[in-house]
Amino acid sequence: MPKQAVARTATIKREAMKGHWIAAARFALAGLGGAQAQDYPTRTVTVIVPFAAGGPADVMGRIASDILSRHLGQSFVVENVAGAGGTVGATRAARANPDGYTLLAGHMGTNALAPIFYPNLGYDPEKDFEPVNLTAVQPELLAVRKDIPANNLKEFAAWAKANESKLNMGHAGIGSVSYIGCLLLNSAIGIKPTLVPFTGTAPVMNAILAGNVDYDCDPVLGPLQHVRKGTVKALAIAAKKRSPLLPDVPTSYEQGFPQFDCAPFYAIFAPKGTPQAIVDKLAKALSEGLDEPAVQKRLTDLGAQIAEPDERGPKALAALVHSEIARLTPILKAASAK
Repeated sequence: MPKQAVARTATIKREAMKGHWIAAARFALAGLGGAQAQDYPTRTVTVIVPFAAGGPADVMGRIASDILSRHLGQSFVVENVAGAGGTVGATRAARANPDGYTLLAGHMGTNALAPIFYPNLGYDPEKDFEPVNLTAVQPELLAVRKDIPANNLKEFAAWAKANESKLNMGHAGIGSVSYIGCLLLNSAIGIKPTLVPFTGTAPVMNAILAGNVDYDCDPVLGPLQHVRKGTVKALAIAAKKRSPLLPDVPTSYEQGFPQFDCAPFYAIFAPKGTPQAIVDKLAKALSEGLDEPAVQKRLTDLGAQIAEPDERGPKALAALVHSEIARLTPILKAASAK
């Protein structure tokens, strides 16, 4: 046989063996992931909430952690890692060992829109996480100081424009859902207030109660008790439908400001590379918990909307993240530029 033919034959054999080795390695890794999932979890799991305790992200993260603890028979412990609009905690989660023992209770800001506001972000929301499952979505509410002379969104817009030079807007950090929601509001109204950052929405609300901040845009859960007490005013729900918790508060659409449309999602994510079998086990446990009447009542009482069963799971969450990036990125980039 000619030397060239012999060489080609040897090369083909090497490539064939290489293909067999790769296939065998993948099969072994898949088997390892399955074996890990059978026993998982065997120790405490850390769930990073990238904001201060007490706000919507914290509450949603604790509800999800409680479900996972009960359904998987192991402790899922929340760790609050606040800072930079949630990206400090999200970065830590993205860089964690992908073994299922560090998870992220993320949301629309940290896991979809953060790159708009942090060009040098240490992670890519779509590439550096394994989507696990959606917990809920929560429409935002415009909450203002009780002494502001406005009782609806149009009156607030007029008052804000007249007082723009001394207007203070509170938010939980650049890129947080409160920042995103109010950025949409400010753009719709046409104002540029002073932006005052905090480590979470709970501290923002305390500042509003103290009279140090004029307004914020927060999922209904945050301001709810204060609205009911009459210590803050609720002027608009940033969605097409009213909240059953505040049925008398009209939506932004009803009041002629459809640009103010913000219903952040809250979900569980794992670091990229976490075995799919573990991701699926977590997703199944969380979905089963979301079907429990007691959990559904708790979330509904917080003003949250629970996804239907066919809208849950890793693929559905990945699609939601992608769609929110596509919908809001051009709007928020334009608003930031202004």
